[in-house]
Amino acid sequence: MKTPEAIRGGHYASRKAAEGAGRTGSATGTAFDTTEDTAAATADGVMPVLSQTEFRYFQDMIYNIAGIAMSDAKQPLVSSRLMKRVRHYRLASFGDYFQLITSPDNKGELQTAVDLLTTNETYFFREPKHFEFLRDKILPEVKSGQTLRIWSAACSSGEESYSLAMLAQEHLGDGRWQIHSSDLSSRVLDSARTGIYPMSRASKLPTHYLHKYCLKGIGRQQGKIQVDPVLKKGMTFFQHNLQETRATDDQYDIIFLRNVMIYFDAPTKRKVVSHLLPKLRPGGYFIISHSESMNGISDALRLVQPAVYQKR
Repeated sequence: MKTPEAIRGGHYASRKAAEGAGRTGSATGTAFDTTEDTAAATADGVMPVLSQTEFRYFQDMIYNIAGIAMSDAKQPLVSSRLMKRVRHYRLASFGDYFQLITSPDNKGELQTAVDLLTTNETYFFREPKHFEFLRDKILPEVKSGQTLRIWSAACSSGEESYSLAMLAQEHLGDGRWQIHSSDLSSRVLDSARTGIYPMSRASKLPTHYLHKYCLKGIGRQQGKIQVDPVLKKGMTFFQHNLQETRATDDQYDIIFLRNVMIYFDAPTKRKVVSHLLPKLRPGGYFIISHSESMNGISDALRLVQPAVYQKR
């Protein structure tokens, strides 16, 4: 049994102790899940209302930056997500906040707004058929001396990345895999690097992996788990905008791009995929969500099974 270690003012017990933790609850898969508190008001006591015109400003902004096409139904969500920032600066309107974040001197606050509007909440081993394909088809084909390289290109808070790491470690062992993970949001990347999650995110985590690769939070960290830091030896997290090309010679055996293209229009999908495919080796696998489609997006991929493509 591992010695408990202090993490962020709380503690995490041994892996084995994690088996006593409850595993109830689940997380949503929407990229626009909202939990923001909108109860407080601005300096004059009046809570501003996001007008249709102001919503269009943010709608266009997030499309231009992230390629995400927000429908008009997302107006209440944008209001709730950004309200705290409007209150923080004691501004009279969302229009004032838009002017603030688009000023050249406020790039940090612009990143905060982008983070708030693009955060994608997820959970461990989401869409298990993909992990079964990895376990049954790809991992047995990894040759002795070969290092499996995976890019989680929209990793959000890291549950997908750590799920891949657990699977790779279990079947390949130390030093035979690398997982690179990227996201547009610096906020979720900071969270991913800690490897600390509420137990609800582990509701789909196989019991064996929960016991072997997770530490149970105690004290102030009760109700949370921490992924065993030993897995981080083969992992890298970095910020990347899918709208941009990545200046690297890295080549990958698998690219995961799940639960993000549903928010892109067709031109943006083609642009993003065209940036990613040069990083995928011939014969490598390109994996998307079951709710997404590659129809009309690229001729360089052939369908292997639902949501799994192989580079020609």
